[in-house]
Amino acid sequence: MKYPRLRDLREDHDLTQQQLGQLINVPQRTYSYYESGKRMIPPHVLVKLADYYGVSVDYLLGRTEK
Repeated sequence: MKYPRLRDLREDHDLTQQQLGQLINVPQRTYSYYESGKRMIPPHVLVKLADYYGVSVDYLLGRTEK
């Protein structure tokens, strides 16, 4: 499963994968795998991302438009 909203939000905040990985304490390659859907995103990372962007986990996962 791909997570296009992760990329969209990251780009909207003018961040590189490297910068975002540092913010949530994961290597750039791991974050890249999250965006592309090659690796499942652990719940604690989803929560960090949702908190950082001020959105819900459901929004990140494409389950809601809010």
